[in-house]
Amino acid sequence: MIARYQAIERILSHVQSNDLVVSTTGMISRELFSLDDRPGNFYMIGSMGLASAMGLGLAIQAPHKRIFVLEGDGSALMSLGTLPLIASEGPPNLVHVILDNEVYESTGGQASISSRFDLDQTATSAGYPWTRRVDGIEELESALMEATNASHLSLILVKVGIAPIEGIPRVSHTPEEIRDRFKTAVQP
Repeated sequence: MIARYQAIERILSHVQSNDLVVSTTGMISRELFSLDDRPGNFYMIGSMGLASAMGLGLAIQAPHKRIFVLEGDGSALMSLGTLPLIASEGPPNLVHVILDNEVYESTGGQASISSRFDLDQTATSAGYPWTRRVDGIEELESALMEATNASHLSLILVKVGIAPIEGIPRVSHTPEEIRDRFKTAVQP
């Protein structure tokens, strides 16, 4: 199992300057912000469970861009109904990544229910054409290579450890600043 921070770092090595990244509220956005703050990142502040829906909308409206959605198991569980909607639309430019540590880490570490079933298999059942479950950095690298070179909707479930980073900063941009920066990045 790898640390979420390491997984995000590896994902970012596959994000190109023209790509857009939508990250869920909480620690995932904070880690993304600390690793690579850029206008093409949309940090979902205070809206847990909505990153995948926003990613779908972006993928449909900006087919010229590759969209990465980074969310945790808690976020994915809050919006399970979005999985079949995403699958039915099937945007080939969407790479959906679920970083699963089996807890709601951002709100205190309460156990989620993701240990009781496979979110990747749930996505497959919902109609995702390609899913991978990975537990290590080499598997993640391989899955990212395949997903980013594919011309179909992709979901990668990354099993990550609980590894909070002390003192990691909050996203310092206001919601308006995030919106305005991102608007310019979405343009062709």
